[in-house]
Amino acid sequence: MERNDIIDFKALEKELQAALTADEKYKRENAAKLRAVEQRVASYEEFRGIVLASHLKPLEQKDKMGGKRTVSWNCCTTQGRTFQDVATEISQNRHKSSG
Repeated sequence: MERNDIIDFKALEKELQAALTADEKYKRENAAKLRAVEQRVASYEEFRGIVLASHLKPLEQKDKMGGKRTVSWNCCTTQGRTFQDVATEISQNRHKSSG
């Protein structure tokens, strides 16, 4: 066997994954286009918005507000500080700005 006859399975798998991802995107966007046309959207901007947002999924019940959050919204701003420290700081800032 020559060196050129060897199959690179990693590259083949990567190419397959890319093709599957592209196919899923095409199907998702096409379905969004058909829904937008069926809804008789008023403008191209609205149509485009529906297609561009086709990758978004609706919130599940567990995602809705009211539950206890274990992760802060912006962990970069709270590095090295506890949730209690941040909550106290926010509370103090509210009192200063309202007074």
